[in-house]
Amino acid sequence: MTAAAALDRGRESFARRAWKDAFEQLSAADQEYTLEAEDLERLATAAYLIGRDEDSADIGARAHHAFLRQGGVERAVRGAFWLAFGLLNRGEVARAGGWVARARRLLDDLGHDCVEEGYLLFPVGLQLLVEGDARAAAATFEQAAKIGERFRDPDLVTLARLGLGGAMIPMGKTAAGVALLDEVMIAVETDEVSPVVAGIVYCAVIEACQEIFDLRRAQQWTVALTNWCASQPDLVPFRGQCLVHRAEIMQLHGAWQDAMEEARRACERLSDPPGQPAAGMAFYQQAELHRVRGDFAGAEEAYRQASKLGREPQPGLALLRLAQGQTDAAVAAIRRVMDETSDRAARSKLLAAYVEIILAAGDIQAARAAGDEFSQLADGLGAPLLQATAARAQGAVLLGEGDPRAALQALRHAWTALQDLEVPYEAARVRVLIGLACRQLGDEDGAAMELDAALWVFRQLDAWPDVARVEALARNPAARAGSGLTARELQVLRLVAAGQTNRSIAAELFLSERTVDRHVSNIFTKLGVSSRAAATAYGYRHQLI
Repeated sequence: MTAAAALDRGRESFARRAWKDAFEQLSAADQEYTLEAEDLERLATAAYLIGRDEDSADIGARAHHAFLRQGGVERAVRGAFWLAFGLLNRGEVARAGGWVARARRLLDDLGHDCVEEGYLLFPVGLQLLVEGDARAAAATFEQAAKIGERFRDPDLVTLARLGLGGAMIPMGKTAAGVALLDEVMIAVETDEVSPVVAGIVYCAVIEACQEIFDLRRAQQWTVALTNWCASQPDLVPFRGQCLVHRAEIMQLHGAWQDAMEEARRACERLSDPPGQPAAGMAFYQQAELHRVRGDFAGAEEAYRQASKLGREPQPGLALLRLAQGQTDAAVAAIRRVMDETSDRAARSKLLAAYVEIILAAGDIQAARAAGDEFSQLADGLGAPLLQATAARAQGAVLLGEGDPRAALQALRHAWTALQDLEVPYEAARVRVLIGLACRQLGDEDGAAMELDAALWVFRQLDAWPDVARVEALARNPAARAGSGLTARELQVLRLVAAGQTNRSIAAELFLSERTVDRHVSNIFTKLGVSSRAAATAYGYRHQLI
């Protein structure tokens, strides 16, 4: 194929969003002769959309200089903006700042009004949001939107309104902010914006919905994002985030096996090429699924991987420590992260775990203060899932305070809301508390029915730690007969389930590592399993742990 033919095919592939073929054909043409600025810009975009970030940055810089050589200062500034945006997403703040400074100087030298002035306001608004000045950020985004409207630039208008909607939420104008985000999504769905802007908007809007616990909206837009990604099979950015969001929603709705598969795929996709910002999210989601299913070793490893990739492993890791019986470690971790968190949306994600852990430690007074804060935050955000979770926390605190009648009122409200939202695991956890409240009131039949209903859900989900706990509460433990494990093997199994390695088990039990290896092998043989995770699940299922 001649260079001219490759160029024509590359342009055609770009137009129909076949990004990989566009990259290959435009690259082939570029090897024969230097591409013009517009084609270099297409090549940089295609490289970005197939995950070749470094190539995209290098080619984008070439396009920038090509526009400058031909006198297209405005286009060069636009390219500098997108270079800075991509570098910011990869955490390369210094390089991004350099491109923004260059773009600012070029516009100052140009000396006349242009739409690129609005583009350069967008990173300013983002920085103000990061610094916690939502009001100033909103004013900046409004100014950018007006510039975009004046120049009839749909990409800028959409980005600016996205930023404005996101800024209104921390200002307490949640309903107005969400309405603006919905409007932004219409521009995306009707194909009014470029593919890069569309992907940015999809992920940002879904993340905003999850920040305010708007489960139904998050689910609807995640389905839309999935369909959008499916229409462009070569996409790498956005597809990983799509899988993470899908896994989160699947977990909430009780499809844990499907959620685990989506999380696994997200971890794979976001690990290659390395350095993708959402990789930590993917490993954290995988860790959460391991934890609730009783694979504590798998959870431990995934939380550590998430932390390496920049994702705070709390509150999940603290809940893992609580499940392992390490209450002091759980309390220390959750208190540390709460002390470091001032943003109300971020605190709302921590408070449910904080109340649970602090109650387990017996600090009723601290749990009461946290429960009250949680209720106030939930009422302010007005999200049904958050309000139901806060009501569950209030019910748990009231139980701890010895007021089962008031607890039942809060817990019944929480259970009804969670049932309506179709989140079976969280609803079953509420039923456990309802059962305990019934027991405190002397209604053993009511307690037995509630615990039995919760137990059925936990078994359906393979939530083995919860199964073991509820069976113990119901005084109906599963039979241990048939396992054939010795007392020492049971001891080893419990430490395996707690996520300990054979070496650490040997140190704790004062055995040789070879002896522990033999015990683990015997456990696998007697239980008919082939992995530590499977042995752990068996142990929970049959209450050997």
